Amino acid sequence: MTQTIDYGTLMHRAMRGLIQEVLQDVTVTGLPGQHHFFITFDTMHPDVEIADWLSDRYPEEMTIVMQHWYDNLEVTDEGFSVTLNFGDTPEPLYVPYDSIRTFVDPSVEFGLRFETQEDDAQSPVVADNEPDSNPDDATLEEEKPKASDVVSLDSFRK
Repeated sequence: MTQTIDYGTLMHRAMRGLIQEVLQDVTVTGLPGQHHFFITFDTMHPDVEIADWLSDRYPEEMTIVMQHWYDNLEVTDEGFSVTLNFGDTPEPLYVPYDSIRTFVDPSVEFGLRFETQEDDAQSPVVADNEPDSNPDDATLEEEKPKASDVVSLDSFRK
């Protein structure tokens, strides 16, 4: 028995299950309304199956769009296969869930991002259902605490 609960692994498993369920529903009913997906995955994952010219062009990661034209969508417990159109050339792909880095449905401002253990140590993931404000790049500065922002607890002691 382990001494800790691996919440990161459990969360990733649940998020991948959500992707599987959404894609399974799409195989039955198609994409409803304005829904569409941007799916970014690791092209170096050993179980990814893409054409050689695609892996040459996208040696690390690739983002696919499922929106207007896709065919042969098949969903399994391990991943999904789909045929997409690349410049009037239909190409079959197989994407295991473990290779997915992001899954986004911009029509409803929903997105999932999978991070590696190294990424987790550097930048924690915070769930946020609010749309991004897209601040101006010029205003993106690291905020440093100001002396006026620091409150001494001594002032509240009696």
